[in-house]
Amino acid sequence: MAVAAPISPEHIAIVKATAPVLKEHGIEITTLFYKNMIAAHPELRNIFSMSNQASGAQPRALAAAVFAYATYVDDLDQLKAAVERIAHKHESLKVQPDQYPIVGKHLLEAVAAVLGDACTPEIGEAWTAAYAALADMFINRERQLYATHEDWPGWRRFKVQRKVPETCEITSFYLVPEDGKPLQSFLPGQYISLQVFVPQMGHMQPRQYSLSEAPRSDYYRISVKKEKGKQIGVPGLISNLLHENYKEGDVLELTAPAGEFFVDPKDGEDKPIALISAGVGLTPMISILNNAVNAGSRRRISWIHGVHSSEVRAFNDHIRETCAKDVNNNIKATFFVTSPRQRDVQGVDYHFAGRMDLSKVDQNSALFLDDGRAEYYICGPYAFMKDMEKYLIMNGGVGRERIHLEIFGTGDE
Repeated sequence: MAVAAPISPEHIAIVKATAPVLKEHGIEITTLFYKNMIAAHPELRNIFSMSNQASGAQPRALAAAVFAYATYVDDLDQLKAAVERIAHKHESLKVQPDQYPIVGKHLLEAVAAVLGDACTPEIGEAWTAAYAALADMFINRERQLYATHEDWPGWRRFKVQRKVPETCEITSFYLVPEDGKPLQSFLPGQYISLQVFVPQMGHMQPRQYSLSEAPRSDYYRISVKKEKGKQIGVPGLISNLLHENYKEGDVLELTAPAGEFFVDPKDGEDKPIALISAGVGLTPMISILNNAVNAGSRRRISWIHGVHSSEVRAFNDHIRETCAKDVNNNIKATFFVTSPRQRDVQGVDYHFAGRMDLSKVDQNSALFLDDGRAEYYICGPYAFMKDMEKYLIMNGGVGRERIHLEIFGTGDE
């Protein structure tokens, strides 16, 4: 796709003026868009999550993204974080430049179909220009990301070397490349895309899973939670397939690690980091923690984790041993348990009962609120992450730029 000309002031004004209309009709537009595009290009089913299509999450997410773009088309710095997150996901799914015109065609046709006579030639022209500019921005950024692993351009076959239950809900998969070549390193906190054949659908489906171990050259590890439900549209469809259908020796396909949620080991060790997670959201945090320990880092790290019950808390012994071996006392762990078991001992099995409440932890030794350099990494259900972010901003005075959320799925909440 040729480099798009900058969008004109006239087109910007029209796009911004249509933002309220797109907000009102956005889901109707995006639902029609996905329906028509996938019908015309069924090969794209291998890219899009059909579960998110069935649940309506994907159309809602796209509607919100289109509205945000219309609102900030004249100030795209406001969308920098979202663009970076989406570009990384596109790169992990191997989205190609020649697919953007397909998306543009069907999106603009859906806008015209839903708005009818209200979609004047001037509006159509303005949105065509706006989409071209947006597509060009993604294509250029994704080209940069692809260039970082030119020796791993597509999907690569991996064998399940080991399958290790961590709890009754979470199982770790140790994945080794079938070709036997050393693995590309990654930044702790990043994820891989994995695709499997789904019998109910008759085609491949991809999902993203955080890498739950520090970078190694011999294997990648993902730790997957089994969910309830097996039908299309229920969260956990692919995770359940991994749990139930994939054995040691079976083959999966992966793309190279990606993602904008990470701790750069080269970043200053004088910056404390708080790793705040709930449930299986601890997986990228394990990678971050293990990498720091393996590197002999003296960085202060606070591990704050919440779970419904201590029996489903993965890597419990590992975290405790890591803290115990820390002779410099730089690593501190705090556990919340929503419903402690009768035999659980406070101070041993958990520190606080109930849902995570950051006001209960030491504000300086655990949250580092007295240190303006501290960075905060949060992973878990979307509502949980936003609650933690709100506390840090409203009660701790933490700048939003120091708070990092790992948003999986569509982020449409």
